[in-house]
Formats: sequence, C-alpha cells, structure tokens
Amino acid sequence: MQGRIVSVGRSPVHGFSKPTCGSITLLAGLGVEGDAHAGAQVKHRSRVAADPTQPNLRQVHLFHAEMLAELAHRGFVLAPGDIGENVTTAGLDLLALPQDTLLHLGDEAVLRVTGLRNPCTQLDAFRPGLMRALLGRDAEGRLLRLAGIMAVVLRGGTLRPGDALRAELPPPPHRPLDRV
Repeated sequence: MQGRIVSVGRSPVHGFSKPTCGSITLLAGLGVEGDAHAGAQVKHRSRVAADPTQPNLRQVHLFHAEMLAELAHRGFVLAPGDIGENVTTAGLDLLALPQDTLLHLGDEAVLRVTGLRNPCTQLDAFRPGLMRALLGRDAEGRLLRLAGIMAVVLRGGTLRPGDALRAELPPPPHRPLDRV
C-alpha cells in the first residue's frame, strides 16, 4: 500500500484554503509547523468553542488527488490545498484505510490516522454545492464522508512533493474510519 505526496501546504491563519509550498515540517505531537491547526489541544474553532482542552486529533489533513480528478469531472475544478488539506497524495485510497493506520511519509515522518474530515458548510461558501459533492451514500445507505482524513504526528520530519507514502495497517480487527 504505497503512494506519493503530490503537494504540501500550511497556513498560519484560520482560513479555508492552504497555500502550497515546497516543503512542510511535521512536529511530533503538534502537527504542521507554522500551521494554524498545529497544537496538542484542538485548534479548529468549533472544537475550541466546545472544549479547548480536547486532544487535537486533527493535526494534519490529508486528501487524495484522485478525488480532485473526480470532482473536476463533476464541475468542481480544485487545486491542491483548496479545501484546506496539508498533504495531497496520490496512489493510495486514504478513505479505505482503517483507524490507527500508520502513514510513513518521506524519509522520517510517521502519522497515525485518527478519522475522517467531516465536511462542513465552509465548502459551499468556497464553491456552491461542494459540500454535497463530498458526501455520499454506500450501498446500505450509510453516509460517506469524502473530504479526506485526519491524522496526528507520531514522528516528525520534512515533507516535499514527490516524497514516498506508505501505509502500515494496524493489527486486526480493523475499525473503519469515523469523523473526528
């Protein structure tokens, strides 16, 4: 289960999109250096309002480029970083990974997958209809969240476009991803 990093980004302010850059540095237990969402406790504004002492399970947002291509076919032309992801990947179905999968990125970094990004109305403010495009239903009618996955940094390192990505599944039984 391998892929590669297509793009990396960060933003020091709580905005929607994250500008892409040549590299980002991941800090163990914190997230992306210089990103507004970095920290041991929650940084997403809605979560801070509810309880600022919660652990930050959303330190790094990952999104796969294959979804960007699918969205483009549906009329939503987006670039890496547009929906706020820190890492855009290719070649690995992020949404199919079980909870607690370890992602080895670049030469050093290791992330632990914590869950799914929950699409919010900010998507529609960015592109009308985008939230609905990032939600779906499976064959049994269960809601599917397609806006990427969230992870915490276990071991830091520097990431660049073109770096390798490898998934290490946790021991069974595997738990499906849920929103965090």
